[in-house]
Amino acid sequence: MPHSPIPAHPASPAPAASDGNNTGSSTPPRHASGPIAKPDPAETNALARAQAGDHQAFAQLYSLHKRRIYSLCLRMVGNIAEAEDLTQEAFLQLHRKIGTFRGDSAFSTWLHRLAINVVLMQLRKKGLSLISLDEAMEPAPEEGPGRSFGAPDLTLTGAIDRLALERAVADLPAGYRLIFILHDVEGYEHNEIAAMLDCSIGNSKSQLHKARLKLRDALRAVSSQEAQP
Repeated sequence: MPHSPIPAHPASPAPAASDGNNTGSSTPPRHASGPIAKPDPAETNALARAQAGDHQAFAQLYSLHKRRIYSLCLRMVGNIAEAEDLTQEAFLQLHRKIGTFRGDSAFSTWLHRLAINVVLMQLRKKGLSLISLDEAMEPAPEEGPGRSFGAPDLTLTGAIDRLALERAVADLPAGYRLIFILHDVEGYEHNEIAAMLDCSIGNSKSQLHKARLKLRDALRAVSSQEAQP
């Protein structure tokens, strides 16, 4: 394994309380303008130095981004130890490939895409049934012309049992779960998700809508079971 200035374990963020539109993100609060802002000069400088082989600068980038990458991995695999391993693997991949970043997108978008690929590869190795990103981006035959789903799903708003919601999210096919997590938990806008996953904005909105429908049905089933004598 190549030398890399990556600490043994990222700090594990504590889960936060959740409502129907958020599964308890441990990431920084969602901002109205989206989580990807113009890089500050310190990050830009650290990126340039890291690309030139400065390990201290790479460690600075790790410190800036580790919590969000760890949060993404944890919500995709649901296991702390595995999420830590995947976070380490994502940053090792970054260490190998950072010289290929050309600034065509935001650095955080590029890094998230790299981490997503690491997570999906691990899920496939485990033989889990999942919808691939390519399959998830394809409209279903019965959908007809593409539609835009941008409004909040009010059926997911309100007092919903947190554990039931987290189980429902965990049971989503990986393709749907990924977009739900990126949008409703991590706070990315659809244009940012589209850039991250190489899909259209309309497809991102459509897959989020499908994920919310599946969550709504799952939560209704839980409510029905609890209502039975």
